[in-house]
Amino acid sequence: MSERDPRLRIVAAIAFALVTVSLATIAGAAAALVCATALAMTAGMQPRALGKRLLALEGFVLILLLTLPFTTPGTTVLRLGPLTASAEGLHLAALILLKANAVVLALLALVGTLEPIVLGHALARLGAPEKLAHLLLMTVRQIHLLHAELGRLRQAMRARAFVPRSDSHTWRSYGWLMGMLLVRSLDHAQRVLAAMRCRCFDGRLYLLDSTAWATKDTIAALGFTVLLLALPLLDLVQR
Repeated sequence: MSERDPRLRIVAAIAFALVTVSLATIAGAAAALVCATALAMTAGMQPRALGKRLLALEGFVLILLLTLPFTTPGTTVLRLGPLTASAEGLHLAALILLKANAVVLALLALVGTLEPIVLGHALARLGAPEKLAHLLLMTVRQIHLLHAELGRLRQAMRARAFVPRSDSHTWRSYGWLMGMLLVRSLDHAQRVLAAMRCRCFDGRLYLLDSTAWATKDTIAALGFTVLLLALPLLDLVQR
């Protein structure tokens, strides 16, 4: 899927997320997680990089794992003083853990590996609001420029022997740095607007990409559809 049409990858990610969220058994959720992991591996994502990206999610899920068993009524399987953990709570926590990781892994593999510019064009071709796609493309460009400008300002501070410390001078310097970054970003935005007006910009987004649907995309879409149909069937059999 990593080499397929960006539109197919976006639709596949949304469909996979909807199907995975609807699963109700551990076996179905585990199968979805295996499929998502396979997608991540075929996309060339390294396990260490995946672990770093999933770290924030796992922290949130850990809170659920610690609280759901003790807050969900049902058959008691563990007692810690006045607290009782239920089997239904453990089942629900495990189900959320598997489904959350499956959805995030699929999104990282199918959409997270897309270049922001490619993602913006694909969303526009899928019928997303033109202004939203335009805003995404402009935001990506401005973030890159602001990052480069921040690097130049920090280099200028280091050239003047600036060493950060926990004192008032350091905080004032950082305040001046943020202020100068905002001023320069505003100035750059005004120059970009003037350049766009000089090129007769009328508020429309013109798609300049050469994305074309191929036969391989159709085959991949059919194969992914079969996978999406298999997950609810497995879930239904396990109930």
